[in-house]
Amino acid sequence: MTLSHTYRTALIAIAGFLLIPVFHTRLVAQANSTRGVRNIVIVHGAWADGSSWSKVIPLLQARGLHVVAVQNPLTSLADDIAATKRAIASQDGPVLLVGHSYGGAVITEAGNDPKVVGLVYVAALAPADGESVASVTKPFPAPLGSEVRADAEGFLMLTPKGIAEDFAQDLTDKEKQLLQATQGPTAAAVFGATITTAAWRTKPSWCVIASNDRAVSPELQKAEAATMKATSITIPSSHVPMLSQPKAVADLIVQAAAKAGSQ
Repeated sequence: MTLSHTYRTALIAIAGFLLIPVFHTRLVAQANSTRGVRNIVIVHGAWADGSSWSKVIPLLQARGLHVVAVQNPLTSLADDIAATKRAIASQDGPVLLVGHSYGGAVITEAGNDPKVVGLVYVAALAPADGESVASVTKPFPAPLGSEVRADAEGFLMLTPKGIAEDFAQDLTDKEKQLLQATQGPTAAAVFGATITTAAWRTKPSWCVIASNDRAVSPELQKAEAATMKATSITIPSSHVPMLSQPKAVADLIVQAAAKAGSQ
């Protein structure tokens, strides 16, 4: 082997060594693009807390997703949006925001955060600009409304009958009792607070429509999905599909995470 040949061989080897990080970076980027969004921030609704997602969270984690459940104070819409935005800020990358029931109103406003790349509504409300939970539900009354009681401080609670028959009629008796024990007192003012800018106007959305819902009218859920041009599934569930049919809900969230991350 001549000296020049040895020199050329050494140069080729050095060049190959230097290119390894480049190839590695490209492979990582390709892998990340196919994995989609990894951070899922989930928001509970009225008369609930983060434990309402207890069946969905393990299913998402098993798929390699990082999940954070917001604990809404339920003292005002502004307070709940602030709590959600703190959770979004703590994530290390793009976020898929998921909301149940009144939590849909929360994600509709909080979803304007630049980190949020998609929204998932689960038996949820999605008011437009200038609308509130009260205004969008008024044309679509639901049976649960008669089982809401206010205390002296203006916070609302559901009766045991309301939970058993209208909120979670397809859960077991033990699960209904747990919901009764863990329900979060909700300030009446949250339902009248209006949305400033609806994030679903500019960000992709997905919907779980609960066809047996007696808290948020299924017809309202369908109308919202059509307005948002959301990708939707309909399942025969009460108002809490994340507890009665967690796999179906988790599957849609996984699909949304993959799709939102590729856009």
